[in-house]
Amino acid sequence: MDFILSAVPIDVYALRHRMMAPEAGGFCSFEGWVRNHHQGRSVNALAYEAYAPLALKEGRRILREAQRRFAITSACAEHRIGHLIPGELAVWVGVSAAHRDAAFDACRFIIDAIKDTVPIWKHEFYSDGTQTWVDPTQTPSAT
Repeated sequence: MDFILSAVPIDVYALRHRMMAPEAGGFCSFEGWVRNHHQGRSVNALAYEAYAPLALKEGRRILREAQRRFAITSACAEHRIGHLIPGELAVWVGVSAAHRDAAFDACRFIIDAIKDTVPIWKHEFYSDGTQTWVDPTQTPSAT
């Protein structure tokens, strides 16, 4: 179980490989990509910033909580920091379990908790030259 912050592109294949275990009968992942739009505005880029010591501590707490709540074999999450453009992978969550229900449920729990409590902030840059900070909890899945 590990939570990672990364300033370089996420290596999905390496993360997925770490999740493989003979006792796991299923694997579920979530990939959050940078969209080219937000609330009707054209987005050119994002910048993610984090207070790393607290973000890592909270991310690892979430993974431990997922392990306690669900019958999973392993879980891992990686979140990008720095400048990203539309189409780039911003966050990845992977969960392996003996059975698919636990993997799906834990994966959803982890990404929702990351967005709710890990101190990672998103700054959006729009095609009209303006920019703003975005509240990560104000997404359709959070309302």
